[in-house]
Amino acid sequence: MGYMDKAIAPQNDGALIDVYSQSIAAAVDTVGPAVSRIERVGGRQGHGSGFAISPDGLIITNSHVVDDAKVVRITTPDGFVTEGRVLGRDVDTDIALIRANTSTGAWAKLGDSQRLRRGHIAIAIGNPLGFEWTVTAGIVSALGRSMRAASGRLMEDVIQTDAALNPGNSGGPLVSSSGEVIGVNTAVIQGAQSIAFAVASNTANFVVSEILRYGQVRRAFIGISGDTIVLPRRVALAAGTVQTTSVRIRRVEPEGPAAKGGLQEGDYILAIDGSPVGGVDDIVRLMDGSRIERDTEILVFSVAGRIVKKTLLPTARTPRQRHHLTSGADRLLLRP
Repeated sequence: MGYMDKAIAPQNDGALIDVYSQSIAAAVDTVGPAVSRIERVGGRQGHGSGFAISPDGLIITNSHVVDDAKVVRITTPDGFVTEGRVLGRDVDTDIALIRANTSTGAWAKLGDSQRLRRGHIAIAIGNPLGFEWTVTAGIVSALGRSMRAASGRLMEDVIQTDAALNPGNSGGPLVSSSGEVIGVNTAVIQGAQSIAFAVASNTANFVVSEILRYGQVRRAFIGISGDTIVLPRRVALAAGTVQTTSVRIRRVEPEGPAAKGGLQEGDYILAIDGSPVGGVDDIVRLMDGSRIERDTEILVFSVAGRIVKKTLLPTARTPRQRHHLTSGADRLLLRP
């Protein structure tokens, strides 16, 4: 058995705590002035948080914070009040973009959420329960989570954090120790403790660019209703696939891309352009903007009992159009 021939100097906990405190304080000083209180003007009342991402008054918040409001009231940390116009909202990612009537002063930088690791410091800034510009801190608990949006669509690449969130935090920034926004705080699980979620900054950046360019996030539309079902073994054997679930079409919209491509009620969708379809979330994920007006191959087990390939030409989905697809998955609580 060995022995130590000299004493080991104890770790200076005070110094470590001071460094941690300084990191958080510096990040808050950087991003805090860009965070605003967002209130709906007209219609159903509600408020949440948002943050400016440009010096000319572009502000990101949650879609469920603005709801169907066209105009919002913006209050900055220094007490300045102005109004802003909702440029667009994407229910599928719970992101909305506002243009303030005047500059709100400070603005924050969107960071690269792909560089995050579990254990990184995560700082939430917002207006929970009316307590303006509250700061909470924790860590990134997990990456790549999925959660159900209010539209029913599965949001992917969601950040899980243990930074405390409450009603009013929605739309506020989740900030790294370097002072960059790494996520948009969006949801909590009712009844749980230290489990909260934020839309990744890379997703928010994509949504902002789509809204600025097109006024909405473009997604492909084929015009079907369907359900996730257990794939009958005989169908799996006939298709030569190992997947155990699929999507069965229960309605085809007349004159829609699916109808024009020859899909019928009762068909099983097995793959889209070679990518297996094990459920409705796969269809929603695969029908992104890149497939609009582009020939798309659908592998189906038809009602006639044959494995066939159909070619569709998806169109751009309008705000009123939805794929009526159900999987029975639970939704997290989205609230301002």
